[in-house]
Amino acid sequence: MNFKDKVVLITGASSGIGRESAIQFAKRGANIILVARGKDKLDQLDKELSKFNISSLVCECDISNKLQVKKISKIILEKYDSVDILVNNAGFAIFGSVVDLTIEEIESQMATNYFGMIYCTKIFLPSMIKKKSGHIVNVASVAGSMGLPGIAPYCATKFAMLGFSEGLKHELKETGVGVTVVSPIMVRTNFFEHSSFKNMPKYSPISISAKTVAKAILKASDSPRLEIIVPSIVRIAVWLKSTFPYLINPILGSVFRKQLDSKEQN
Repeated sequence: MNFKDKVVLITGASSGIGRESAIQFAKRGANIILVARGKDKLDQLDKELSKFNISSLVCECDISNKLQVKKISKIILEKYDSVDILVNNAGFAIFGSVVDLTIEEIESQMATNYFGMIYCTKIFLPSMIKKKSGHIVNVASVAGSMGLPGIAPYCATKFAMLGFSEGLKHELKETGVGVTVVSPIMVRTNFFEHSSFKNMPKYSPISISAKTVAKAILKASDSPRLEIIVPSIVRIAVWLKSTFPYLINPILGSVFRKQLDSKEQN
């Protein structure tokens, strides 16, 4: 896809996958809308993007707050009229067993990871449909295909995102607007800097870089596929889990329960 002069909105753009995606899109001539809660980091990234001679817009926003999303949408649509590519990337996890997590901690993950995606999609989708073009890229996780102990609420948000995206994709058939989910395995970002992960190993040997996921997001923004799993070989594990759950689920449960038990002992 030729990204020259395309308008790309990225949530969670201040770090990790979102930041790297902004850089990769800008390198290819896209105009970037940076959305996140941390304005200082967004401003820093905005300065970095200036070397690509593209238009960029910084929008400080907590996407879990629909009033804030509505507020920035007015500014965005006044400047650009429409968005060509919407990357719903913002998300986080809190590690812990359901019995130990508070209701507020569970709700906060759903509010950002799922409802934040809903708010952005609802606001920017009509203009895409009107011009009969556009693509929504929802950044989920392989955890959206397998429930894992210690991150059950996070898994639920990504299961929800995947189901919503599939249903929406059917609804948008022949409108010119596409929907693709990008589902990576563990990514080397500040995702694990939340205090709940402090006694956990940060990354596994199979973890991947934010740049690898960003490249998949660029691919997804012009893909007819519902889901792109990163790396693609992990699709085999998802297939095995779906086809032989009685064999795979006990293994997954055992591995992740050990990490959860270790955290609770500390």
